[in-house]
Amino acid sequence: MHTTNQARFKFHSPTYGNLNLAAVTNHIATFLYEDAGCHYRLVIGSDSHERVIAGQKVANYVTAIVVHRIGHGGRYFWQNGLKLPVKSLRDKIYQETTLSLNLASRLVPMLNNKLNGSKNWELEIHIDVGQSGPTRAMIREVVGMVVGSGYTARTKPDSFAASKVADKHT
Repeated sequence: MHTTNQARFKFHSPTYGNLNLAAVTNHIATFLYEDAGCHYRLVIGSDSHERVIAGQKVANYVTAIVVHRIGHGGRYFWQNGLKLPVKSLRDKIYQETTLSLNLASRLVPMLNNKLNGSKNWELEIHIDVGQSGPTRAMIREVVGMVVGSGYTARTKPDSFAASKVADKHT
């Protein structure tokens, strides 16, 4: 039960409305250039919420991109639309992490190309797992996925892109 690729790659922004990934990349690059002396965190995180659709338990997945101008606010973009049957909590957490990594693998090359190698930003992948609750047993696994892909991983309570921003839109 997947949505179409077109729907999966449509982003929303409270500031700019509906956008495709190229437009998101342009807005991020513009934001990074506005104050090139600042340092930025580019953060990607995903969250999901379970619903019952036609008698089947399905998770709705949302992925957020947050651009944080450290000490001076930020912007965020989010995409919604991937709906998959829920098999287990472990499967859900792996899917959230995979969605974030897949988006990073598309966004980072586009952004690097747009910025001509300028690197006043760091990328983090935020994972919706923490030391409390049922997800604590998965921390090492999903952090390993992220670190093994070459990115910095953050978990709760520091994973705001997943646990706050993406969660807001699930």
